[in-house]
Amino acid sequence: MNRREKYTPGAAAGAKVQKEGEKWTLVLVRDLRHPPAKVWEAITDPEHLREWAPFDSDRSLGAVGTARLSTVGAPTPMVSETQVKRADAPKLLEYSWGGQDIRWELEPLAGQGTRLTLWHNIDRRFIAMGAAGWHICLDVLDGLLAGEPIGRLVAADALKFDGWQRLHAEYAQQFGVETPGFPPLPRT
Repeated sequence: MNRREKYTPGAAAGAKVQKEGEKWTLVLVRDLRHPPAKVWEAITDPEHLREWAPFDSDRSLGAVGTARLSTVGAPTPMVSETQVKRADAPKLLEYSWGGQDIRWELEPLAGQGTRLTLWHNIDRRFIAMGAAGWHICLDVLDGLLAGEPIGRLVAADALKFDGWQRLHAEYAQQFGVETPGFPPLPRT
């Protein structure tokens, strides 16, 4: 049995929603056991992003400027030009993706760890889905950094994965939102 077959996401935790009128922002906090410089590389380097993120990048996100992000696993490939607005290694990264703002903040923790905080403004109808997706992505990132890769789990692969629908429902309940009525997807 490989790591992916053994992987089960934990309970929905570490997330909240900031509401400013119709603009909703997912805030997801995760404590990682890896130093900020290692986490920074994983959230900015295209080779690392290909292992865990829901998109590929044509260049490092570790410098201000234009990058092209390609959504992975979408029925129709979505390529968007993004602007990296801030890149203060290894502390703060801000960019837009598909018209949504994403901000990563890395705080050192005692014992070489990092508190990773993600802010992502998401349409409120999809905020629980976004939380479940990022939850799984961050689990995959943590495994990658620990040298125990699970393999990228995004888009349709994540939706078919055991635990995604449970996470989606748990986050929806925490955020007080309805979940779209998705039929169960066949397992692969």
